[in-house]
Amino acid sequence: MTTVTAEKYHGTENDFLVVAADAPVADRAAFARTHCDRETGVGGERTGADGVLFLDLDPTASPVRVTMTLVQPDGSVAEMCGNGARVTATWAARETGASEVVIGTPAGDRHAVVQGEGVTVEMGQPSFDPADVPLARDAGEPLLDTPVEGLSVTAVNTGVPHAVAFVDDVDAVDLSTVAPPVRHAAVFPEGANVTLASRVAVDDDAVEGAPGDPTAYRQRTYERGVEGETLACGTGGVAVVAAAKRTGRLDTEGPVRVSPPGGDLVIVVPNDGPATLTGPVEREFATDLEVPA
Repeated sequence: MTTVTAEKYHGTENDFLVVAADAPVADRAAFARTHCDRETGVGGERTGADGVLFLDLDPTASPVRVTMTLVQPDGSVAEMCGNGARVTATWAARETGASEVVIGTPAGDRHAVVQGEGVTVEMGQPSFDPADVPLARDAGEPLLDTPVEGLSVTAVNTGVPHAVAFVDDVDAVDLSTVAPPVRHAAVFPEGANVTLASRVAVDDDAVEGAPGDPTAYRQRTYERGVEGETLACGTGGVAVVAAAKRTGRLDTEGPVRVSPPGGDLVIVVPNDGPATLTGPVEREFATDLEVPA
């Protein structure tokens, strides 16, 4: 029996196994399916995980560089994951002592800064272009507040495609029922994550740096590749703020608090430039896991 060392981390309860990229795991998809299973997978605060991060660290680069490959519970590879990137940066910082990390992902390089109060990751510039999402519709015609399989959605790519629906109360919607038809809708040829958002008022000083727009959003996301709801989704949080701005629901370049079930994230989406995601990361434990034959 072959085993490999894995560490369990979570970012606002979006949990991942971290495995060195050179570990002897020939079938990464089988490894992820086995150990991420919510009924029979790895233990910890919760059984299973939202994915496995295979990380290839180059401590000699300046800044330190780590290549992140996220294999999801269904065995697919995600192009980008905001909370996974924050976990990756935290792991690299623990390994090297660096506070700045460049993360290589299939969606491009992402710069991260690890601080005592959390990790900030540059998330790229959200795109509503049908070719970028991608959408099965004519170029130049973004999908904004458009009915898709019973939800009014806005489509945006924040490293991965999201269908964002603004609702009065995210908890009043049966996400497990409404999300799958949208996730598999014909307009999304590569599928989409389905993110619900509801706006809530907060105290004037609750979102530091944005006293003129004291607002926040609650968020729930059904993730493609997980095929279920996760307790947090960083690309989904960025998608909420980007979609709110694009559809005229929000007018600020300052920080916006987005709160999935697992905790609070702080999102900044400038009018012209890359978005950022900030939030906490926790290391749970290290363990040895069997490599499926």
